[in-house]
Amino acid sequence: MRIWDISPGYLNRGSLLGEHRELHGMVAIFKHGHKGYSRHPETLRWLGYGWALKQRHKLLVAEMQLRGYQDKSPVDLRAKIDQWPKFYIDLPHAQFGVLRQKYIAKEPGRIALPKNAQQLWSQHKYSILARDNDRYQSIGRRVAAMSPRAGYAELANELTELLRQRPTPGGIQNALLHMWGYVSDDYRDEKHGIEHWPLTKLCSSVQTLAITNQVSYLQSSTALSELAAWL
Repeated sequence: MRIWDISPGYLNRGSLLGEHRELHGMVAIFKHGHKGYSRHPETLRWLGYGWALKQRHKLLVAEMQLRGYQDKSPVDLRAKIDQWPKFYIDLPHAQFGVLRQKYIAKEPGRIALPKNAQQLWSQHKYSILARDNDRYQSIGRRVAAMSPRAGYAELANELTELLRQRPTPGGIQNALLHMWGYVSDDYRDEKHGIEHWPLTKLCSSVQTLAITNQVSYLQSSTALSELAAWL
């Protein structure tokens, strides 16, 4: 059993659908007393964190929908709103290593597993922008000054923790408008007043245009799916 902590965008099809299935198995343990893996370390780690498990499910579903899958099995747990498990089975940077070994000679996820801090930051930057512009600026400067082999593990852990924070509607809009700049030329309908669009429309438009036109920079962004999970 494995519930990952890093963005579902890094998971390949098998891992993504597998985590979704195992998460529902964990929900059945918590809601209906099913035995199964009730004493598994992963289950014990999430015990009492119903809201976080529900939000992880939303993140999985947002990524699944981006890849063309549908979900009709919502999770309605609510315990400890805005709180996440206090420890990891493997730290976030180690989870990338686990996937790297797991995916040898197998299909990759939507987002390439990062090789260094610079690539890791480029994949997460719009997710961070949606949460804290000051952190976005300061992390960007710090990463730019790093040597290619420095700071990767610490950054992976920091970014994973930051993505657990709830973004504000204004923050989501700011990030999506930055992302819109990469796809606006491909949008053929009326663009006037985009800043007044509902966030759901802006988000889905960015997603559709990024995928349809294969905008690689956005296709490699955690924000492309995860922001939708907070709307």
